[in-house]
Amino acid sequence: MDIVVSGIRSTGNLHLGNYFGALRNFTRMQHENKCYFFIADYHSLTTHPIPADLHGNVRHVLAEYLACGIDPEAATIYLQSDVPEVTELYLLLNMISYTGELERTTTFKDKVRNQPDNVNAGLLTYPVLMAADIIIHKATKVPVGKDQQPHLEVTRKLARRFNNMYGSECFPEPEAYNFGEKLVKIPGLDGSGKMGKSEGNAVYLSDDEKTVRKKVMRAVTDAGPSEPGQRIAGPVKNLFTIMNFVSDTSTVKHFKDQYHDCTIRYGDLKKQLAEDLIGFMKPLKERIDETLANERYLGRVAREGAEKARESASKTIREVRELIGFRPF
Repeated sequence: MDIVVSGIRSTGNLHLGNYFGALRNFTRMQHENKCYFFIADYHSLTTHPIPADLHGNVRHVLAEYLACGIDPEAATIYLQSDVPEVTELYLLLNMISYTGELERTTTFKDKVRNQPDNVNAGLLTYPVLMAADIIIHKATKVPVGKDQQPHLEVTRKLARRFNNMYGSECFPEPEAYNFGEKLVKIPGLDGSGKMGKSEGNAVYLSDDEKTVRKKVMRAVTDAGPSEPGQRIAGPVKNLFTIMNFVSDTSTVKHFKDQYHDCTIRYGDLKKQLAEDLIGFMKPLKERIDETLANERYLGRVAREGAEKARESASKTIREVRELIGFRPF
């Protein structure tokens, strides 16, 4: 059985891309592996959230993941800040990390370009904290997207370097988790290839009906098919892709037939897609609202998750301290 560790962003709500992508696979693999899912609230400090936003975001993200299928009995879900062993390992790994190699990571260079007025040390050592999150539980697999591959390589390098430096086999070199099938990618409403928070093209599970309709009606399309039988392509293809996930097959066929015979009206397509999205999301939204309202349950999940995570992390830290040479007199 593999040990799988994955971080959950503590900023922003879940959108359809998250739901059909990683989360769907999380709910399956939690029953096939020993999984640790942590809410990365320390990582969010690189953007300086205010206290109310920090706590509110963490609470909302925890409720969303629980409502959408993460089972705290099957997996360990916890807050990063509830496990101090992570920050101790982060400190120790910083001692064997080199500034030059961290400055060369593509994610750091991207952040420098995107937020030149906030290039803090946390951004530079972000991959080191991520490495500590992963190897604190001696993970063998990590679900990562393409944008996080450089961070996984840093993790593998630091695990290897620690083992070589201290003559041990303390840490396995974790590999990217292979879901065994093509990872579903939900396209954005702006005609781009991926739905995401930073792109501003997402439909969130917490969106109300008015917001969903407004977003879908503003979605990018094109001038329409110019000849019968034309292949569906361009920005409107994104709307058909989303429709494949939330609409009846008869509805999808209806609009595809209209597209191919050049009678389609994009306004009608968008209206139908908006209503189908609202219908699909309604039970999810209700479960999220119910979970958010259950403060006792959220508190219990967080406490029990922290206990399980610390049990694993403390064993690793004791071994690491012994290897480095920290011993009681």
